[in-house]
Amino acid sequence: MLCLQLVISDICRNKSMLIVDQKRTCVMLVSFEKLDPQSKIWIYQSDKVLDQSEQDFVIKKTESFLKEWTAHGNSLQAGVQIRYDQFIIIGVNEAFNEASGCSIDKSVAYIRELGKALNTDLLERSNVAIKNHNHVSLVAFTEIKKMVTNGEITPETEIFNHAIVAKKELDSDWVLPAGKSWLKRYF
Repeated sequence: MLCLQLVISDICRNKSMLIVDQKRTCVMLVSFEKLDPQSKIWIYQSDKVLDQSEQDFVIKKTESFLKEWTAHGNSLQAGVQIRYDQFIIIGVNEAFNEASGCSIDKSVAYIRELGKALNTDLLERSNVAIKNHNHVSLVAFTEIKKMVTNGEITPETEIFNHAIVAKKELDSDWVLPAGKSWLKRYF
């Protein structure tokens, strides 16, 4: 692959933020903040708060994974971020190269192994994340209706909406009042 040519043409065409190291090889890891707003994201929820050493471990290991992540032999431009000490977010700029089913499978296998190393399940989807100020509480899905009935969850209670798929949605649609989320059917 003529990486330098690709970098130059991509920068000229898309004004993309590719990084080229001194050996003139492509480095596909980018700062999460610099990923295109349309970038596809995956949110992995930890069932525990990650302390700073765990977060450093996650970032270091995930950046190593992302540097090698490919789809059908094509490099993926990707980044990682941790929010609220509990959510690992991976983003990929699909305007550069699209993630494929196989590449997504590789990322899920990586996340499964990362969870084992952290002694947490990052793929557990039966817990609903609720935001209380800057604290995150996890509630079993089976408890939601009872908590609504008891007034513990109101239409104003903020919940995390993991159904979002684009980076730009993180600031507008990720944290929502329960009454404007999929939980509205309980009110």
